[in-house]
Amino acid sequence: MSNKESNLILIIDFGSQYTQLIARRVRESGVYSIVKSNYISKNEFSKLKPKGIILSGGPESVSSTKIHKLSGFILESGIPILGICYGMQLITHYFKGKVSLSTKKEFGHSTFKITKSSKLFNSLNKKIKLKVWMSHSDKVSKLPVGFENLGSSDNTKIAAISDPIRKIYGLQFHPEVTHTDFGAQIINNYLYKICNCKKTWTTKNIINETIENIRNKIKDKKVILALSGGVDSTVVAALLHKAISKQLTCIFIDTGMMRKYEVDEVKKNISQKLKIKLITIDACKIFFSKLKNITSPEKKRKVIGETFIRIFEKEAKKLKDIQFLAQGTIYPDIIESSSKNSKSDVIKSHHNVGGLPKNMNLKLVEPIKSLFKDEVRKIGKSLKIPMGLINRHPFPGPGLAVRIIGDITSDKVKILQEVDHIFIEELKKNNLYNKISQALAVFLPIKSVGVMGDQRQYNYVVALRAVKTVDFMTASVSEIPYNILNKISTRIVNEVEGVARVVFDITSKPPGTIEWE
Repeated sequence: MSNKESNLILIIDFGSQYTQLIARRVRESGVYSIVKSNYISKNEFSKLKPKGIILSGGPESVSSTKIHKLSGFILESGIPILGICYGMQLITHYFKGKVSLSTKKEFGHSTFKITKSSKLFNSLNKKIKLKVWMSHSDKVSKLPVGFENLGSSDNTKIAAISDPIRKIYGLQFHPEVTHTDFGAQIINNYLYKICNCKKTWTTKNIINETIENIRNKIKDKKVILALSGGVDSTVVAALLHKAISKQLTCIFIDTGMMRKYEVDEVKKNISQKLKIKLITIDACKIFFSKLKNITSPEKKRKVIGETFIRIFEKEAKKLKDIQFLAQGTIYPDIIESSSKNSKSDVIKSHHNVGGLPKNMNLKLVEPIKSLFKDEVRKIGKSLKIPMGLINRHPFPGPGLAVRIIGDITSDKVKILQEVDHIFIEELKKNNLYNKISQALAVFLPIKSVGVMGDQRQYNYVVALRAVKTVDFMTASVSEIPYNILNKISTRIVNEVEGVARVVFDITSKPPGTIEWE
């Protein structure tokens, strides 16, 4: 895209938990950004022609044998550089300064005082102390030749550095985190005062260029899309329809693991409101049969994924002259799957159940693969996709199957559909739904005694969960008032046959995950 070529900020990832957040903040400021490994080749770097380079934080120490190095051609490229946390220490180390182990580690809130004027702190008041977010155990103890100290923190005399001639800057704190005062202003200063970027990364430009790219790639060929009903696949459907209209066919497979009324909502949104050609396949019996007696979460995912692909493949073959398969891959999927430095444990297989069947011989088209979730939502809003769908909480690809602990039966799915429906309905009624990042209900394979009227009952237990998060990497519990929780619990026990007890999950992430399986 022209916007990308003329205005690109390259983010080098050293394993920070905040790397994606840096990329999002840059884009929110109107400049396109991409994330690459520190192993990026000189050839790839030259092709990108970035306007600026940001070095992320990371878990390692520059004095460690595990140091994540960076090639000198980047540090000496003459392109403006901003090093954050580990990135600042790496700059110091490379240019022969000194990085020492701090006697007092800084993790979390700290204060920062500007001691020297700089383009990086343009328009910020030098007299006030800024609240900033720190995450380091090393500190810069001696500046490299040509560098100057720009500020200090509670624990570090050198907390911001610059070499204005070479346009190299470093921050010990994290400007990308919302806990840092004026973090967005500091990033803006780097982009516009130091890198001389232009504000071209806008929703309108993204839509126009995406449609142009689709038309150039697809031309007069036909495309199929496996529609899940979620935000990503719906936005892909809307973009493709706008670009190539009747050349697109969407296939929606009802696995039987959807939320209550979800199948009808997908038909209404896609066929009626967006006027997109939709084929709906009722495959509930097939999925229930394949999942019989399976209790392992990973096996459930694999069975659902394999069954989904086989059914999709069968239906796709009925259509003539299809040459492209569209998918709703988004940028975090690409970053996570391609990182050479990734040392994170595999917690579970990917949420999505689709994928490209290898023997279908179709070319892949992924219109939103360069976008973050919040950007996808903005595009969806601009394309007039219903707000209820755009703001919908994340829902796993395998559906309710991974919210039922133990084996899957149609009766258990019906119970969970009703419980989930009541929970979400009450959150919306009480204006809580959009304040919560993700709310869900879980079916537990245990029974508990209860009393209904004058009769004792022995029925199932369900759990409710609601969390708030910025990036879904960490999450805290959403505080739902007790009177609302009480109303939700009362409704569930009274209205859903088979449920005797409701519990509320108050585990944060970490140590828990957001989903139970």
